[in-house]
Amino acid sequence: MAAVDVFSALANPVRRRLLEALRDGPSAAGDLAGQFALSRPAVSEHLSVLRNAGLVREEPRGRHRYYHLEAKPLAEVGNWLHPFEHYWRGRMAALADLIDEENP
Repeated sequence: MAAVDVFSALANPVRRRLLEALRDGPSAAGDLAGQFALSRPAVSEHLSVLRNAGLVREEPRGRHRYYHLEAKPLAEVGNWLHPFEHYWRGRMAALADLIDEENP
């Protein structure tokens, strides 16, 4: 399978939820699959996309496969997003001002 663009991998909500599930540490593929109303092969395909994007790494342990979060590509996404922060920070400040005006 060809390398997957990190942004393409993150575009899918199931893959984002898988990454969230791995924030607290490695997890077995079966445990991850149990968190979704999807078939195990479907979750396995999502994990494969994340692995090809470099967002997770797979560790075989006997008959099980454990997945670990790889943070470096996420830091690169954060670096890319950083120049755009002033757009949403300004909007959030304007929203806070509006709420304060409505609720004195």
